[in-house]
Amino acid sequence: MEEKQKNIDQVMHDRMKEMKVETMYDRYQAQLPQCGYGSLALCCRHCNYGPCNIDPFGKGPKKGICGADANTFAARHFLRMSGAGTACHSDHGRAVAHLLVATARGEAPGYRIKDVDKLMMVAECFGIKTKDRKINEIAEEVGEMALMEFGKPYGTLLFLKRAPEARQKIWEKIGIASRAIDREVCESFHRTGIGGDQDYRNLTKQAMRVALADGWGGSMIATELQDILFGTPKPVQGRSSMGVLKKDFVNLIVHGHEPQLAEAVVLASSDPEVTKAVLATGAKGVVVAGLCCTANELLVRHGIPMAGHMTMQEPAISTGVVELMVVDIQCVMQAIVETAKHFHTKIVTTLSKAKIFGAEHVEFSDEHAIEAAKKILFMAIENYKNRDNKKVFIPGGAEPNIVAGFSHETIKYMLGGRFRASYRPLNDNIINGRIRGVVGIAGCTSPKIGLGETSYVNLAKELIANDILVVATGCAAGQCADGGLMIPEMKDVCGAGLKEVCEAVGIPPVLHSGACVDNSRILIAVSEMAKEGGLGNDISDLPVAGVCLEWMSEKAIAIGQYFVASGVYTVFGTNSPVAGAPDMQRLLTSEMEELVGATWDFEKDFKKIARMVMDHIEKKRDALGINVKKERKLYDMAERRALERECKPTPGGHH
Repeated sequence: MEEKQKNIDQVMHDRMKEMKVETMYDRYQAQLPQCGYGSLALCCRHCNYGPCNIDPFGKGPKKGICGADANTFAARHFLRMSGAGTACHSDHGRAVAHLLVATARGEAPGYRIKDVDKLMMVAECFGIKTKDRKINEIAEEVGEMALMEFGKPYGTLLFLKRAPEARQKIWEKIGIASRAIDREVCESFHRTGIGGDQDYRNLTKQAMRVALADGWGGSMIATELQDILFGTPKPVQGRSSMGVLKKDFVNLIVHGHEPQLAEAVVLASSDPEVTKAVLATGAKGVVVAGLCCTANELLVRHGIPMAGHMTMQEPAISTGVVELMVVDIQCVMQAIVETAKHFHTKIVTTLSKAKIFGAEHVEFSDEHAIEAAKKILFMAIENYKNRDNKKVFIPGGAEPNIVAGFSHETIKYMLGGRFRASYRPLNDNIINGRIRGVVGIAGCTSPKIGLGETSYVNLAKELIANDILVVATGCAAGQCADGGLMIPEMKDVCGAGLKEVCEAVGIPPVLHSGACVDNSRILIAVSEMAKEGGLGNDISDLPVAGVCLEWMSEKAIAIGQYFVASGVYTVFGTNSPVAGAPDMQRLLTSEMEELVGATWDFEKDFKKIARMVMDHIEKKRDALGINVKKERKLYDMAERRALERECKPTPGGHH
């Protein structure tokens, strides 16, 4: 399956090259050699004295014009990336909170509350009374409380209380418990201006605080409120490849990150007027397919097919069968407008904060979502007649090759049942060694890795072969889905212990948990594992790790930093964002252990990363004492009766 996917990628890009359609790989080659100062975080443009560079080889300047050294340069860049990544996810969360309020007030036709249980859970987290109150009344207050988390003047984020108590105490002790989300983002940029914070250690603490405002704030708000509105994901079968696009159908691709748009398009696509218009063109129907994190959102909730991950947006257009690609925000390349000019595809933007020059625009709002979605669908239908059949090329075929939708609630249910949903079976299987540990694979895909490479697939295969359960999100999950790893039959390539667990529970060894914003599900899962007991008192005690091989977005840096600040050892591939500052690098990869019980690691050789992660997991198992082989004792009947007498309760009810 891996080889097949590599061939598909190569075939699509070779075909685009023949057609003289520029791709991101062409533009990457044109950028080489990339700026050495910038890649080492040794270029500063934060004021007009600069740009200033620091020479890492000893011949040039060692300080910027203001006197800032390499560690200050790198720490400022790192904090700005963390702040920008947090802003992306948190603005997403704010949009969902506004939608929840509008839905509760009856101002957003087409949307409704789908998961009342999740609503009640979030209300409890927020301290909202629910007894004898109407659902919409509770939902409105939850939405309002969520919006307050962005700008409240006092206190810390409410979702921080969902972490283990030991972890909360660490955050309080070192002063990184996140306050209002917008305050942390604003303060991060304030600190990094000229004359601001100039202690790389202090800047890194703020990077932890602003990143925690993403993981335990904006991202968690987005995920939980999306579950309330659109339903909490449950296992669903889907497909993932460009073969989901159909020659004799109207094909519309939804690309971006905020699922409000995608949900409206899916709902509107079943409207009788739309169906009638499609059939009138001679097409057999309409295919709505997702790209990037929108694809993940649609997949885990509805089984809507996935056309690809982030780096596949240009090849998807080059199939020649995409009538329209509609986008909202994040990871959308400006280049798709130029790519679309070689075909009949229309590019449509939908948000006033995310327009692309040369694209058409249909403004999307909560109040008129269905109207906008219908307009976009009719634009796609109208464009079907302009398709050039000579340019049609769809590689491969589509098959049901994914089981997705593994929210942390679903995992608890599958492990413990409806009435005893619990992480206890997972913890027990980690303790007894059937499962060595759990690794979260998240992040982007990048042209730096090479055309057709499947780095996440290779990593996941190595981990599951060694009895490590994998949870995947974002474009990493998309690549694993394309690689055929997300079906229960993949148990046969697992180690014996993990195979036994997957077979008993009926799950794939690589669990698709959603979009990049849904990494907050992993935070809740590891918190539940720590609270369940048997594996220490804090997240940092657990035999778990996080990996992002092909990081690209600033969001990835924020995610990595909130995982580390939450106590999860995290490895990033390709390069370190602070490589030119040895003290800053040492702080992230070593000294943070003393602060938060976890560190970063950066490794270019992907083959080494699996071993690094497995070594870390075994180190944690050793510390917990669960790697010690215990001698099995066979009891005779007298010994069993004696044991039973010891275990019988006393008259007072105590053992």
